[in-house]
Amino acid sequence: MSYQRSSWLCSAISRKYGLTCLRYFSQNTRTTPRAKAQSKIAHIDAQKQSSPALVDSFHRRHDYLRISLTERCNLRCFYCMPSEGVELSPADHILTDDEVIRLANLFVRSGVTKIRLTGGEPTVRKGLDGIIRRLSELRPLGLESIGMTTNGIALHRRLPLYIENGLTHLNLSLDTLDPFKFEIMTRRAGHDAVLHSLRVALHSPGLRSVKLNVVVVKGLNDSEVLDFVKLTADKNISVRFIEFMPFTGNKWDKAKMVPSSQLLDIISREHPSITRAPDELNDTARSWKIPGYTGSLGFISSMSDHFCSSCNRLRLTADGQIKVCLFDAKEVSLRDEMRRGASDRELLDVIGRAVQGKQEKHAGMEDIDVITNRPMILIGGIQPRKSRVRSLSRLPARSYLLGDMLLLPHIHRRWSTSSSQPSLRLTHIGSDGRPCMVNVGSKDATKRSATASGRIYIPRSAYNLATGSGDADSTDKTIQKARSKGDVMTVAQLAAIMGCKRTSELIPLCHPLQISNVSVTLTPERGVCPVSQHDDEGALEYSIKCTATVTCEGKTGVEMEALTAVSVGLLTVWDMLKAVAGKEMKIGEIIVAHKTGGKSGDFTRGP
Repeated sequence: MSYQRSSWLCSAISRKYGLTCLRYFSQNTRTTPRAKAQSKIAHIDAQKQSSPALVDSFHRRHDYLRISLTERCNLRCFYCMPSEGVELSPADHILTDDEVIRLANLFVRSGVTKIRLTGGEPTVRKGLDGIIRRLSELRPLGLESIGMTTNGIALHRRLPLYIENGLTHLNLSLDTLDPFKFEIMTRRAGHDAVLHSLRVALHSPGLRSVKLNVVVVKGLNDSEVLDFVKLTADKNISVRFIEFMPFTGNKWDKAKMVPSSQLLDIISREHPSITRAPDELNDTARSWKIPGYTGSLGFISSMSDHFCSSCNRLRLTADGQIKVCLFDAKEVSLRDEMRRGASDRELLDVIGRAVQGKQEKHAGMEDIDVITNRPMILIGGIQPRKSRVRSLSRLPARSYLLGDMLLLPHIHRRWSTSSSQPSLRLTHIGSDGRPCMVNVGSKDATKRSATASGRIYIPRSAYNLATGSGDADSTDKTIQKARSKGDVMTVAQLAAIMGCKRTSELIPLCHPLQISNVSVTLTPERGVCPVSQHDDEGALEYSIKCTATVTCEGKTGVEMEALTAVSVGLLTVWDMLKAVAGKEMKIGEIIVAHKTGGKSGDFTRGP
């Protein structure tokens, strides 16, 4: 039989009678090797035809599946994580690796050609490399690409393995190029790690595309849009600006959303030659290109100019629910059906009913359900439930007030803020959201003073060495090493005074002051235990208290100078004694005990 004849018959049989007859024909017909290869291609083509279950009532064909692998995340982005925290699903509610692969296999056989792994943060899922490898084995069934959306915190070391196992597309989430603002938006450190992951990704030839996702919030990071545009000048990257979207608990406000059209106007004024670029089929982003630039730009306008008519996406949450629309609270559990013993055909019927229920378009931006729908972090998670929340009696040292939204970095998963003082403003944050020095030019110089104190708790052997009392063994090499550094109290006192005078060099936004006097005393104490260890029989009973009083005549207070003196003095004691007590010592209770002068008046801390 000729090659053309065999090819035509294979295709015709697969279309007319299905795969069973095609397999029978292939097994019972003598063909050339080339014809056998063509038969296999026809077999794959037949499998790639979309199942009716993935076509909705508006004739949209869904060939893109987003799989959330976990509800957990190593960041706490305010637009994703509700301020009251979230309660994670029990571990046995999360899909197992085998369940993920089974559903992926079913979706691919039904017409899905693109899978994207999400979270939470997908890289915190154990065995992610194995999941990617097993997904890659679905390519003969029609899967064309495996993508992942990640915050990049823990990516750079593992990315080469993920690519080797089959990862083809990578989206990195990075909303700011400012490390300080990064901690405000994510409530965690890690800006350098994300940039490192971006560099690794851009130098990975195995990736077909690298995209940077930027959620733009008015008054917070919208001033950085042109900085992100510059990244595309010499980097093969697509920077995509995403409109701030409403989800449960993220305090969405239309006033904080910057429409994509406004962003495009800002960029066009700086780059008048920017031109429209071809979009990928069903792409969520409208693409633009600046002539001469290596990369491109994209705008995802889910709120101001939705793209529902071409939506081809389905979502599978970490606990096995199928969501047909990001903004629709309705879900159907495929996990429960699987664990009840449902066959693939039965699962496909469930999927089909869910897809048929998909609306023509989501609600308007002000009518989206943010009550019963999941928070963004749990699109891959459970419905939000009331969590055990730790109240905060006062604001952390580093926080940022955006309108009426208080953003707090470095707070663990369950956290909350108080709105009892809505007028609070951080004086070291400018109107553009960047750190700045307080302008004291209009203030009058007045006499000011501040006294701070703190303690270092040490074992008896270190106490005896520092005070020259007791029976320290002069032949002990560690004792000799500690004594060779000099007198502990004298060195610590000098260090405290020097540290005080250099406060403005150590603390970036402190004003340099003409200090009138610095008085530092170090007092050995016995029988004083750390506050947190009063009932601990093994608590340290020896300590050295450092007290520093600083005075000046200036336009701002000297509390920071007093605190710096105490901190440096105690750290010096630690350094002097670490050879004999490095593991046991504890520094704590550093406070401002007293201050005078300034607009806020005098202050004395109670006992």
